[in-house]
Amino acid sequence: MISPEKHNRMANAIRFLAMDAVEKANSGHPGMPMGTADVATVLFSRFLKFDPKNPLWPDRDRFVLSAGHGSMLLYSLLYLTGYEDMTIEDIKQFRQLGAKTAGHPEYGHASGIETTTGPLGQGIANAVGMAIAEKKLTNEFGAELMDHYTYVIAGDGCLMEGISQEAISLAGHLKLNKLIVLWDDNGISIDGAISLSDSTDQHARFRASGWNTLSVDGHDPEAIAAAIEEARKSDKPTMIACKTVIGFGAPTKAGTHKVHGSPLGADEIAATRKALGWGEDAFTVPADVLDAWRLAGLRSTKARKDWEGRLAAADADKRAEFTRRFAGDLPGNFDATIDAYKKKLAETKPTVATRKASEDALEVINGVLSETLGGSADLTGSNNTKTSQTKSITPTDFSGRYIHYGIREHGMAAAMNGIALHGGLIPYSGGFLIFSDYCRPSIRLAALMGIRVIHVLTHDSIGLGEDGPTHQPVEHMAALRAIPNLLMFRPADATETAECWQIALEQKHRPSGLALTRQNLVAARTEYEEKNLCASGAYELVSASDAKVSIFASGSEVEIALKAQAELTGKGIPARVVSVPCFELFAEQPEDYRQAIIGSAPVKIGVEAGIRQGWDSIIGSDGIFIGMSSFGASGPYKELYKHFGITAEAVVAAAEAKLG
Repeated sequence: MISPEKHNRMANAIRFLAMDAVEKANSGHPGMPMGTADVATVLFSRFLKFDPKNPLWPDRDRFVLSAGHGSMLLYSLLYLTGYEDMTIEDIKQFRQLGAKTAGHPEYGHASGIETTTGPLGQGIANAVGMAIAEKKLTNEFGAELMDHYTYVIAGDGCLMEGISQEAISLAGHLKLNKLIVLWDDNGISIDGAISLSDSTDQHARFRASGWNTLSVDGHDPEAIAAAIEEARKSDKPTMIACKTVIGFGAPTKAGTHKVHGSPLGADEIAATRKALGWGEDAFTVPADVLDAWRLAGLRSTKARKDWEGRLAAADADKRAEFTRRFAGDLPGNFDATIDAYKKKLAETKPTVATRKASEDALEVINGVLSETLGGSADLTGSNNTKTSQTKSITPTDFSGRYIHYGIREHGMAAAMNGIALHGGLIPYSGGFLIFSDYCRPSIRLAALMGIRVIHVLTHDSIGLGEDGPTHQPVEHMAALRAIPNLLMFRPADATETAECWQIALEQKHRPSGLALTRQNLVAARTEYEEKNLCASGAYELVSASDAKVSIFASGSEVEIALKAQAELTGKGIPARVVSVPCFELFAEQPEDYRQAIIGSAPVKIGVEAGIRQGWDSIIGSDGIFIGMSSFGASGPYKELYKHFGITAEAVVAAAEAKLG
């Protein structure tokens, strides 16, 4: 039991580290850490199961600071509880170039940061994914190896962002009872009082979404503790509204928006020190307070050692599978399985849509990878993401491997990030490429964090036909290719689709998207090749040593390129075809390979049923682009290709005109 006096001193250590760091940086958000210090102190000193000496312990509780602007709350806690890579010098370097203590918590910069937060609402949605992963892995490996909670501190802004509703409705539906959200109910945002813009009854909202809700004084440690105890017994996820004062302790700024996103200033800090009875210099924590915090950091050491004993005592196969999956390694027979499948495709040469080719590849992949967790945003029959191994997860049965995310693309993408961050599972899901706009902030954060998340994005062009321009993506490949550290694949046939899946699954440290067709495509690759050709990003499909024309294409337009090449050759014009399934991988190849693939033909033509942006890196600014420069239209897809001039005939005509 921690006495009220000791609790206050421990909480004040957070407050003063936060305000001193923000003051030194002359930048940051001191109000939120000051206001939630009591909540965080109770959580970290009495409930959270974690071990600073073993930060990646798989069965630790997950803590997500969804209100990422209050990053000094988390940095203070990591320093105080004894994470070795968070020193007082790191605290002093808050928001400085190269510091671990960035303006918002960044995953991978320091131990104990479970996810990158900042864009509001992302953290609470990531936490839903973490809770899904915990519940799924508990079902798979048993509570002796997987039994922990996911805690979130969220602010008013997190709850106002639309993604939060997608996240909480999914969590309520799935009865994620080990998810506990602590709402920093301080009634203040940057503009002023929350009442300026919002009058939502958050309790009614959460209850309508299937949550348990509680209310406490966020500065009463015993009330906070009692609420967390009650939440841990619930059969639903729980939201605890913690009524707090932003900037708690600051004599003139507490409770106002002036303490939200600006340093307090030397005078206000001095007055706050006096008001809270804190006589220490900046960045100094009294020995007895630091000792109390370090003891809190050691609180779960026995639980961690007991867990290690249970893992060691587990069946050898179970232990090996658990260890492999949390290491992020693929099973040893994965490559051989893909290789055998490629041999079969070379024999059968199927004419299929790449969305169907993806389903066929997944049937093979899901048979050998037990860790894949599929799903779709209510488009299962269109995305082809469900296979014979992936029965549906339900609120009462988590033995399946498929999540019906509902029409919640943004929440789905963020939950997938949480699943990947949790470890032990590889999430993939399906949506239409056009709706990647709804997923984009989450996809961007997956790329920023460097995590393995795979998005199946079907209906990839005007080739989807009759649904028309609202559903026909024209700029989306270019927009997604613009995101650093994201691999975007657009395979041309079943073999390329299998190879792209193989590459995506091998990426431990970056997300991938597969843009797939609705319409059937003939096999572009007709002979077995052991090497994964797509891994180079672009490769020669049809060669011509004396080529006058080089045609570069991706996805469904490779078929057009092959027809154009045959016509040009028939006319005595030597031409070659290069398939370009992944711009990003091609850009990473050695310069000599890139130059050899681009070649020296006087005419270079790019063909893609999207906009030109990005293609100049391959065809040059003087190259010819056969594609889209407008939105699409509604009609049968073959008519659309003719209407927009994306045909073999158009390629041939353009080549002949350029050659003169």
